Amino acid sequence: MKVPLKISYRNVQKTEDIDELIREKCTKLEQICSYITSCRIAIERPQEHQQIGNPYRVRLDITVPPGHELVVKRGVSKGEMHEELAFVIRKVFNSARRQLRKLTEKQRGEIKSHITKEAQTFIKKSLSE
Repeated sequence: MKVPLKISYRNVQKTEDIDELIREKCTKLEQICSYITSCRIAIERPQEHQQIGNPYRVRLDITVPPGHELVVKRGVSKGEMHEELAFVIRKVFNSARRQLRKLTEKQRGEIKSHITKEAQTFIKKSLSE
């Protein structure tokens, strides 16, 4: 990356384990796309005493030349009750990996194109005309 990884925390205790997990996941993203310009991640806990849904919100912002920006967010939802922060971070990075892979394949021209069947018609002309 040209710009160093930026990690910001809001209402979340910063730990070495979370930092290490994020750096490891960013390294894996760089294996997919070696020309990532920047990667920013924001981790926040919007409410101190939340009763339903996930208490963490994670946003990942990746910039890839020429002028592409991938944004992946994972926020509060009722379906997932109180997931661990590491699990939410893994989900965000898995989604980002899929998007980044799709973008790099598109840039390299590796996307499959489906062959369409062409309609063929034979016109027979009679000699009497």
